[in-house]
Amino acid sequence: MKEPARSKRPPRLFTVSAVRRVSAHMIRVTFSSPEIGEIADGCEGANCKLFLPEPGQDIAAFRKQLNEGPRPDVRTYTVRHQRQAACEMDIDFVDHGDAGPASAWARAAQVGAYCGFAGPGMVKVKSFEAEHYLVVADLSALPLAAATLEAMPDTAKGTAIFEITHPDDRQTLTMPAGVTAHWLVNPTPSKPDGQVDKLVRQLPWPKERLQVCIAGESSMIRALRQYILLDRKLPKADAYIAGYWKIGLIEDEHQIEKRKEATPVS
Repeated sequence: MKEPARSKRPPRLFTVSAVRRVSAHMIRVTFSSPEIGEIADGCEGANCKLFLPEPGQDIAAFRKQLNEGPRPDVRTYTVRHQRQAACEMDIDFVDHGDAGPASAWARAAQVGAYCGFAGPGMVKVKSFEAEHYLVVADLSALPLAAATLEAMPDTAKGTAIFEITHPDDRQTLTMPAGVTAHWLVNPTPSKPDGQVDKLVRQLPWPKERLQVCIAGESSMIRALRQYILLDRKLPKADAYIAGYWKIGLIEDEHQIEKRKEATPVS
């Protein structure tokens, strides 16, 4: 199913109404805007684009830039929660320090801060029809994994594997009782240690139908895509497998490569 055509309308302007740290390296920013109430309900786990103001840029100048250009810094994020009636939306930011524009913006964000918003796209797992599920995510994809687990039927069974950078990055997530969670710590995600790949390959392969939702660093994703789609021959329709970042590349560079690394494998 194709993504809907992108709208030509300028990005919406969202205002920050709350900021809190949900784990050692995850910052949750709550946005408020009447326009959030216009977004169809149920977009948790979908991608969106955030347009970031320059430090110190006033809201009038930023609004003009959103409408007329040039394009501000843009980063891709995941809708973590949407409260349509309250016109609120939560987006979780991985805290990388001040090295990246989005992390720096989130670290400095206070009530009244603002950014541009475009999207959301379509949710990644549109239906749950399998007997077993496998969810794998590093810290960058944890919002997607959490939203996917929350959307599963209560009777779902499976495994969730999370790679985090510190034990204090564990979160209390809502998931079916039949899903077993594994939290693996890799303090240097820029140096993959292979523990996620090893655990996935050690899991018993179910005889019944399996659906997977896997996202994270591209080298990890490439190995898992090969194993699941080629070695295990899981039907592509039952797999969402995507690289969310790549070691050594900024987002614009990674997006170019990502278009070459879509889930289908020939």
